[in-house]
Amino acid sequence: MRNEEPRRNDPLKEKSFAFSLRVIKLYKYLTNTHREYILSKQILRSGTAIGALVREAKFAQSKADFLHKLTIALKEANETYYWLELLHQSEYLDDTMFQSIQPDIDALLSLLIASTKTVKNKQ
Repeated sequence: MRNEEPRRNDPLKEKSFAFSLRVIKLYKYLTNTHREYILSKQILRSGTAIGALVREAKFAQSKADFLHKLTIALKEANETYYWLELLHQSEYLDDTMFQSIQPDIDALLSLLIASTKTVKNKQ
């Protein structure tokens, strides 16, 4: 077990990790049920990158590096939203499935926008 700071509530870290798990399940669903491999790979990559970048930001080398990583996470979240909309409009995801995951990506986008604005305002 590695040494870590004491755990404290970190909604962005928690939500981005939980979202990554949902995206992995979505990827499995798309590949197993629909035999869809192109779009599913795109959403897997961008959807799991969000949490990875949030984790990377924790150990950023500077405030500028921290902001850079969060900004890239925001871009990945926006891209993930695009893939979700595309999968929905192309009927790989029905309304119920899309409406189930949409609040999660909306929440991540809101948290990332707020976090990047806060960091920018402190600089």
